Formats: sequence, C-alpha cells, structure tokens
Amino acid sequence: MWDYTKYYFAPMVQILAILGFYWGGHYTWIAIGAFPAIAILDALLPLDQAERKMKSHFWAYLPVWMATLLLPVMYFVFAWSVGNNDLTGLQMAAGVMGLAWLSVVPGVPATHELYHSRGRLARFVGRYGQVAFLDCMRMEVHVVGHHRDVGTAEDIDTAARGVNLYRFVARSVAESVRWELRLTPITSRSAVTVATRFATRSGVHCWPSRYSRLCDLCAGWLDSRGVVLDLDGDCSLLGRGFQLLPAFRPGARGRRADREATRLEPLRTLSRLYAFEITNHADHHLNSYIPYYKLVPDREAIIMPSIIVCFLSGFVPSLWYNAIIKPALKRWDNEYASPAERRLAREQNREAGWKDWFDDEDGRAKQPDAPSFAHG
Repeated sequence: MWDYTKYYFAPMVQILAILGFYWGGHYTWIAIGAFPAIAILDALLPLDQAERKMKSHFWAYLPVWMATLLLPVMYFVFAWSVGNNDLTGLQMAAGVMGLAWLSVVPGVPATHELYHSRGRLARFVGRYGQVAFLDCMRMEVHVVGHHRDVGTAEDIDTAARGVNLYRFVARSVAESVRWELRLTPITSRSAVTVATRFATRSGVHCWPSRYSRLCDLCAGWLDSRGVVLDLDGDCSLLGRGFQLLPAFRPGARGRRADREATRLEPLRTLSRLYAFEITNHADHHLNSYIPYYKLVPDREAIIMPSIIVCFLSGFVPSLWYNAIIKPALKRWDNEYASPAERRLAREQNREAGWKDWFDDEDGRAKQPDAPSFAHG
C-alpha cells in the first residue's frame, strides 16, 4: 500500500499550491516555496533504487490523472485570486513562478505518462493537458521523434556535449515545429479536410486555439482579460522554457548505429515520486508502453544529484558543465562506453572544446578518476 500512497506526493503539492492561491496574500508563495523545500529534502534523503511492488494499474495511475487534471485547475484558481484577492506585484510574481514550476513538475511527467498509454482517453488527456505549458506538439514529436532517434544527432530532445540550455531551447522549439509540420502536412485536396485536420490533429496549427480557450476560461474569473492573458502567458512560457532543460540526456550523440543513450539517472527519493519515475528512464526507452510503476531502476547507471539541482544548474552553463555533467560523462566514457561510443565522445569533446580525458587509441582511459554521485 505504501508504494501506491507515496505517489500522491505530487498532487498533494499541487493542492497546497491551489489552496495558497485561493487564500491569497502571502499564501501565494506556497507554490514556488515548494521548489527549494523539495530540493533540500531530496538532497538529504537516501538514494532510492528499489523496484515498486504495485499490481493495480487503476490505483497506480490515479495520482497521475490527478496531477494532469489539476494543471488547469491551478491556472483557474490563480486567475480567480488575481481578480478577487488584493495581491501585490511581488505576490503575483511568486504565483507566476510557482505555476510555471508546477506546470513542469509534476505536469510534464504526468502528461508524459498518459500520452504513452495505450488507452485512447489517456492519450487525449495527456495531449491536451500540455496546453498549460504551451506544448501541444510534445506527444507526437516525442513519441515518433525522440523515441526513435534517442541519443543520436537526429534527436531533438538530447543536447550534444557543449550545447548549453539557451542554445538547446532555441533549437528544440524550432525542431519541434518542423517535426510537427512533417507529421501533419497540408496535403489534403479538400479545404474541409484541411480544416478538420488543423482542428483535431496538428499541434502547430491548432495550439493557438487550444491556448486561447484556456485563456478565455481563465478570463471568466477576471474583470480584465488583458491581465489574465499576460499572467497566463508568462506562466506558460516559463513552463515551456523550463521543460526543455537538457538535464538528464546529454551524451555522445552520433549516428543511428550507436543508439545506446548514456545512462545518467537521479534516482533520488523525491525525484522518483514527484516526477512519476521520469528520472528512472533507461527502462522506459526499451519499451515505452511500460507504465511508470513497472520501470526497473538501472543500478549500474551513474547516479546524478537531485532533479532540482540539475534543473537549477542548467541555467548556469559553467556550473552545469564543471560540477555535474563533465565528471559524470567522463566516468561514463571511461567505464561503460563501447569503443564506438568512445570515438564519438572524443570527437564531440574536441568539437565542444572540452578536455580530452582519454588515454588509448580507441578513446578509453586506463585509470578513470571521475567522482561518483552515488553517495553524495
């Protein structure tokens, strides 16, 4: 029973944030205040590499559905709070940042879990739940593109070595649009068919209408439509930017023949619960239909710091490179990578201007000395 119960941590954080928005005043800080609180707790708690013993799909998925459906509720209640509570500018800013953060985690992992489901309703809710963080294209692009090309040069969701957060976000957004246009091209002869396709399938063409409907609903809670459009847009854009952090998949990207992705996983206690096992990711790429609670932790993976530590460090490229990702990738290259992967890694290190940490002709170091995150 405990394995089921602890995944309610994510929707409980959302409910506390909603209550804070409803109460107004300084309670508006609850949403963004959860950010450092979870980070500190996650860093202090021990690693969690245990397999889950969950048999009931219904009870395991109930918190996932709750986290997804609570996404728009958070926006509606915050819109109501702006219109009915006397919030200061600082309190509104705290609400915007809190909504952006909660849209990403647990919002992104929850919708991700649903649109990977075999159920038609789950996929529908997973796709449209992403309206909150302006990413209606994620389902098709992720499932068709990322899962096919993971870890290769064609993968738009994996950052190459030396590509920082800001360059990665710009490329990923542009490539997502290009991918979506390829997946749902305008090739129909009938204008009616084209219009239907725009309305029901293509994220590129119909996400503005989906987003405007969310704004219209939020505006119903306010006297000023301009205010809610501005606040809702700020939250969604921040969420969209935060979502694209290349925190867990930077590695030796290469040709399709080298499909193995670098296994760097933050198997921390709260990271696993709060993100519905999205940090326990290697098994997911072997079979994307496996539900989150059946994923087997990779005990041979290089253990990363807390998901939030990785999240924050991505905004400071020098910190991300020197303190977190270079030591982890150096250890991967020296201890786990195949000869082909080591050659790709050496080539990318050279292109990125990174130190060549290999000794042998095939790129393998004899005595790796990279620090391990497994106990820190």
